Amino acid sequence: MVSRYFSISTCLVFQFAAVQAMAQEKILSESDGRPLVTEETAGEKRDAARIPVSLAPQKSHSWFDDLEGHVVVEAGVNGNPWTQTGRNWAQYYVDRANTGTLNQITGTLSHPVTDLGGGYGLGFLFEVMYGSDARFTPTIGMGDGNLTGLYQWAPTQAHIDAHLPWLTKGGIDLNIGQMYGLLGYEGTDALERPFYSYNYSSDYIVPFEVVGVTAAIHLSEHTSWIIGINAGNSTTFGDAGNNNRPKGYFGFQFEGLAGGKLDMTALTYVGPQQNMHNPDIGADANREMEYIGDFIATYRINDTTSVTLNATYFHDDYLRDDAYGVTTYFAHDFYPWLTFNARGEIFRDNNGNVVGMNTSTMSYINYLRGAESYPYDQGPGTTYGELTVGVSYRPQFVHLPKGSLVIRPEIRLDKSLNGTRPFNRVSPTDTPGSNFADNGTNNMFWFSCDAVWSF
Repeated sequence: MVSRYFSISTCLVFQFAAVQAMAQEKILSESDGRPLVTEETAGEKRDAARIPVSLAPQKSHSWFDDLEGHVVVEAGVNGNPWTQTGRNWAQYYVDRANTGTLNQITGTLSHPVTDLGGGYGLGFLFEVMYGSDARFTPTIGMGDGNLTGLYQWAPTQAHIDAHLPWLTKGGIDLNIGQMYGLLGYEGTDALERPFYSYNYSSDYIVPFEVVGVTAAIHLSEHTSWIIGINAGNSTTFGDAGNNNRPKGYFGFQFEGLAGGKLDMTALTYVGPQQNMHNPDIGADANREMEYIGDFIATYRINDTTSVTLNATYFHDDYLRDDAYGVTTYFAHDFYPWLTFNARGEIFRDNNGNVVGMNTSTMSYINYLRGAESYPYDQGPGTTYGELTVGVSYRPQFVHLPKGSLVIRPEIRLDKSLNGTRPFNRVSPTDTPGSNFADNGTNNMFWFSCDAVWSF
């Protein structure tokens, strides 16, 4: 999310005492060699004596007083009785079928961007995740592979945030360091998405983590220009980098249009993403470009109902593949404690090189490292359709000693719209650890529920 600048204003309250009538004042004469001044009457002196006076110095407000700490815990379970692989096809984070999972324990220490004077502001955010989701949110070169099982840990954010009063009236917001990718509607953090499961675009197209610099230049009250440069998807610089070429963002963000009802973001992410450490690719990784375009528009129909459209396009020169999709979201608050959510998506993977299944707990990390081979299931070129409905329930009868709880049950149907059969079954191939998914079913009906505790 693009960081926003918040200024803190200090309100000074002045108390004025009533002034006695001029007839009660004693005026000193100019003949005494001094200008005319007023002298307190006896009544004023008595009133002043009644007002308590504290000589103790007031405690100053330190910049460090605004430090914030938060924890989010997410655990879930899903059911898919028709699978023969123990997996939900084409899922990263919610891949394990018919089992319960501790997805994430995320701890955050942050400071909001606070006024330093002269229009400058400074803040920071540091975040670490533990759980099964950490398998897919590593940053190569930052503790990846310390744990290799289902439950791993990963530093997910570590950035300095600044506001600079430069170029435009609204200034510039900077994020410098490690941060979540900007593309896509569904965030990695459990509270940054409406469902437990993800849509195809969020799993397979948008970058999860980046290390670099991102700037939001506020061109007007409603429009910001987004630019950025970074090392690439889930990687850092130097020997841990995937290649020697930079990658970056370019686009625009529009907020509060149509009387405050409409927000839009249009972003591109461009650069080579293949790994030169893979001997099959080598130096070509510096030349094989990848292009991602992402558009999001959210319209708030009223205070309780909103509709969101997310369109994403992907092209990779090395993979010779195009993938693209459109997802719509509908949300309605029946009560402050109950929200209904619906999601519909159509997603096309032209030749099957984008959508697949990481079957080992280290498959995704080894892919990012540039390993020549790793356990992975691939599917054919498929047009996927997906429909998910669910609710976000915040139980009022549960009184926690700290924080809040939300429970999100959902029902989901995935379907191949072009006759392929990638769901629920795979066949072995000549490559060890690799299977091909085209002899299963043309749909996958499954249901899930997660619980998120945050404080």
